[in-house]
Amino acid sequence: MEDYHKPDQQTLQALRNTANRLRIHSIRATTAAGSGHPTSCSSAAEIMSVLFFNTMKYRPEDPRNIHNDRFVLSKGHAAPILYAVWAETGYLKENELLNLRKVDSILEGHPVPKQQFVDVATGSLGQGLGAACGMAYTGKYFDKASYRVYCLLGDGEMSEGSVWEAMSFASYYQLDNLVAVLDVNRLGQSDPTPLQHHVEKYQQRCEAFGWQAVVVDGHSVEELCKVLNQPRHQPLAIIAKTVKGKGIPVVEDKLGWHGKPLPKDMADSAVKELQGRIVSSSKRLYPAPPCEDAPPVSLRNIRMPSAPSYKLGEKVATRKAYGQALAKLGRYNQHVIALDGDTKNSTFSELFKNEHPDRYVECYIAEQNMVTAGERSPARRGLGEAVCAAVANETGFSVHRMAVSQVPRSGKPQELLRIFGIDRDAIAQAVRKVLSTSANNK
Repeated sequence: MEDYHKPDQQTLQALRNTANRLRIHSIRATTAAGSGHPTSCSSAAEIMSVLFFNTMKYRPEDPRNIHNDRFVLSKGHAAPILYAVWAETGYLKENELLNLRKVDSILEGHPVPKQQFVDVATGSLGQGLGAACGMAYTGKYFDKASYRVYCLLGDGEMSEGSVWEAMSFASYYQLDNLVAVLDVNRLGQSDPTPLQHHVEKYQQRCEAFGWQAVVVDGHSVEELCKVLNQPRHQPLAIIAKTVKGKGIPVVEDKLGWHGKPLPKDMADSAVKELQGRIVSSSKRLYPAPPCEDAPPVSLRNIRMPSAPSYKLGEKVATRKAYGQALAKLGRYNQHVIALDGDTKNSTFSELFKNEHPDRYVECYIAEQNMVTAGERSPARRGLGEAVCAAVANETGFSVHRMAVSQVPRSGKPQELLRIFGIDRDAIAQAVRKVLSTSANNK
């Protein structure tokens, strides 16, 4: 590792200090909220410290800068430590962390894209790496830019088949700008994870899928710095052996604490102990600025240039019409891409491939990864958004968004029921209205 320059002792200590502050923020936030996952945050503290303050290149004052390195928190339940990172950068105010999960706060229980520092929602486990693949593919083959993509996964979600679909996709397309960090803290929600701390088995599996895989002590900032700065020609999987609840002795490596905030007395004690581990230092850590070589991309003007030319009564297979429309759409906008799951000769997406081979992505029969990768491919917006934009202004089309856009979100159940008009009082009022209307009609 000829190009690696070991950080000086001041920097290493500052990274340790930052990791412990991230733990403190996570404990305080989850205890204030009365819910959350402080133990899942604590196992990842050194990983997050090294990633954001020694490895990643980004502008903290501008989280959506197109040149920034990307980060996906696949283990989305550890959101408090992500918010803690952005408080450490100065982007968030530290006291805002205490509003975690409140109905009027942007700091929801899991990351959501309405937060400027989040690209993809990751409440559902197993989907983060697929989204990261979409970003990495875009960076390497479309943007041809320097930014890298980092994804933090929990060991529990390694049981998800979608993770291995993404692993296969990344190695096939040689996404050497992609780094996956596995937080192997041994414990799941109700039981230990299947492989527990057998990190060599994770390593063997990742290598079998074509990744460079390295095992490290996930609580050693020096080991993390070293592995994250090594040159690579394959996607990199860092198998970080960690301890769930690290830094909180009363819950370290203990079952029964997943998704449970510490009671206030325990939280105060844990914070005091962690504060005692922070060594006084004048060293401040700043992320390096990114290389500004990502092209600007706009999806605003993606639309059909003209109406279809089918004649009334003409029989055309819908899948053929789809293929022809897709190719036509791609003809008039260079930012339209197509992903297919080995069905191009059936869906006629081969028409698009023949015309625009550099914008066609074959995902093979791994549909879940195809969808998650596609959702993050075009310029940090989703493929679905691009399709909606393309047909929204066309005559004869009605665009209906089937997904619920606002519910669920964080907040106390009674607050959410009241906001959306389905609490006890709202239901009673609706019943009274129905009865009154019925009586008047008689």
